[in-house]
Amino acid sequence: MLQVVAYVLIQAEPDKAWAIAKEASKLEGVKMVHTVTGLYDIIAYAEVESLETLKDLITKIHTIKGIQRTHTAISV
Repeated sequence: MLQVVAYVLIQAEPDKAWAIAKEASKLEGVKMVHTVTGLYDIIAYAEVESLETLKDLITKIHTIKGIQRTHTAISV
């Protein structure tokens, strides 16, 4: 079975990036989380079973306080 691999780019409120990264790293399917410089503050790498599971993961990520917006890039 093929996995869905995606990068979730996250923009955070000021001074929230480290706390958001810590919370995101606890979510099932998230394999790595890095705080970065540039337009986005955090990049989360995820491996999940399906697009439906990815949708659920993105919904969970959006519940983390301090996130302004996300952009998901699915690996092809």
